[in-house]
Formats: sequence, structure tokens, C-alpha cells
Amino acid sequence: MVEKVITLENVSLPEFLGVENNNIREVAAAFPGSRIISRGNEIRIKGSTPEIVRINDILNSLLDHYHKYGKITQENVQNYIQQDTDAEAAVGMPESGPDVLLYGTKGTAIKPKTENQRRLVESAARHDLVFAIGPAGTGKTYISVAMAVKALKNKEVKKIVITRPAVEAGENLGFLPGDLKEKIDPYLRPIYDALDDMIPPEKLKYYLDNRIIEIAPLAYMRGRTLHNAFILLDEAQNTTTMQMKMFLTRMGPHSKVIVTGDQSQIDLPRNQKSGLIESLHVLQNVNGIDFVKLDAKDVVRHRLVKEIINAYAQLDAENGKQRSAP
Repeated sequence: MVEKVITLENVSLPEFLGVENNNIREVAAAFPGSRIISRGNEIRIKGSTPEIVRINDILNSLLDHYHKYGKITQENVQNYIQQDTDAEAAVGMPESGPDVLLYGTKGTAIKPKTENQRRLVESAARHDLVFAIGPAGTGKTYISVAMAVKALKNKEVKKIVITRPAVEAGENLGFLPGDLKEKIDPYLRPIYDALDDMIPPEKLKYYLDNRIIEIAPLAYMRGRTLHNAFILLDEAQNTTTMQMKMFLTRMGPHSKVIVTGDQSQIDLPRNQKSGLIESLHVLQNVNGIDFVKLDAKDVVRHRLVKEIINAYAQLDAENGKQRSAP
């Protein structure tokens, strides 16, 4: 059996646990194959991995409900248990295993699918700052978002901050229609798509409205210190040197940072050096920082994407030979 401990913070125990722990007893009754024990401000769960994941999600939903409304009723508990039961019935028993990061909104197991993706997960567990470098379609952003969501669900961090440079419009978005959010969202759409796969719509809206999950353009990171957070910088190849330095120095205590980028898709003007490429040289020998490289073998999109990446890599190699020829 696997054991997980959840520590209740900033919670009135009588309000959350219910009279004589009736709220927790209600959850325990729904999972007779597992043991749920409440002692002080700790809840211990013992059982199989799939059931622990489900119980953990229910308890986290109840915690979110408590922080929003200030109390938990038995009816609330029954509703969240029923939501979980309905989702489980729709998809069947989820796949289990040590590689599973979490279960998506459709019940599918989200986990690394290639060796380098596993390396990324293992590296992030051991280091507070990891650079994940690779071409499009290698899952570097998706897996990074999944690790961030897992850390939030497990109460390892208090918030998620995801950012990327809106370089396609030169971070000058005034000519686009709509308000600021509508101008920026198209550049952040891949992040929203990943989160939609991993968090139910109502809970995701709650996280976004309460800034538990924050998605913003890189320019908005200036002047901040981010602590107790899982921070992801996506499309880092499109940062300038100053932007990269600014971002990396936002890192506060008890934070974890993943920087993802594709060196073959730099959209900066020709006279600007990529902050990502420079950081790979400058930070190479700094203890506590790791670098994970993904390649065409890690592509998890359509099979043609691998062929396209290889074809362009061959073209780049040929062009490099021509430039170096006397």
C-alpha cells in the first residue's frame, strides 16, 4: 500500500472536518479499499495509487471550496464524491504506475512517454532550475505544465506562474483588437490547452480568478519575487539576454523553475541574441542547474513531425557546411 499525508494549513479543523470528523468519514466510506485517518491537522491516506490520487483530488476540491466559502457541509462532500464517481465511471479504471504524473479531465493518465521526457521529470525532482531544450512536438511544455499541476495538487507549491514572451508582436500589442487579456491570450493559448486537459473547467476558473494559476507575458514578471511557486518560462528562445536574466532572478525561496525552448525556432530580429542560447553557455557550470535535451525521437505528435524536424536539421547542417567552406 502507498501512503500520502496531507497537511491542512489556514483551515478551521471543526469547519473542514465536520462534527466528529463526519466529512472525512464520508470520504472514507466512498473508498472502502483505502484507509483515511485524520489526526490534528494531518490527513493520512493509505491505499492503491489510483485511489489515493482520486481521494487527494476530492480533498483538494474540498479545500478549494472551504477557502472560497468558509465552510464544508456533508452535502458538499457528497457532491464532490459524486463528481469523482461520475468521471471515473465515464472512463473506467485509470492506468496506474510510477510514471503517472496525474490524471487528466478525461481520466487519461498523463505521464512521460519517452526516455528524455522521463529524464526531464527526474531532473525537475532533483533540481530547482531546469532547462528543457528541444524541437516542437517533443512534449517539453506539456510535461512541464503537468509537473506544475501535480506540485500544486500535492500542496508542494502555493501557485503556478507560466509566462512566455509575446515576441510575435514584438510585445507591442496595441494594434491587436480587444482588451489587454484578449490581445495576449492568443500567444498563451498552448498553455491554456494543456491546463484544460489537466484541470476541470470550474476548478481551473477558480485557480485563474484567484491567481493560484497565473499566466502572463514575460514583460509582466519584472520587479516581482516569486516564492512557493512552480514557474515555467515557455518559448524561451525568444527572450533577449536582459529578459532571461530578469526572469531567472525572479526566483524566490521554495520555488521550482523550468525553462523550455527550441533553438531552431528563434523569432527575434537578426541583430538580437537569444537569451536562451546565451544562458546555456553562461550557466553551464552552475551547481543546482540542469539541462535536458530532447530531439526528434521524443516527438509525440503526428509521425510526419519527426520527418519534418529531421529534414530541416539536415538543411541547417548543409547550410552550415557551405558557410564554413573557403
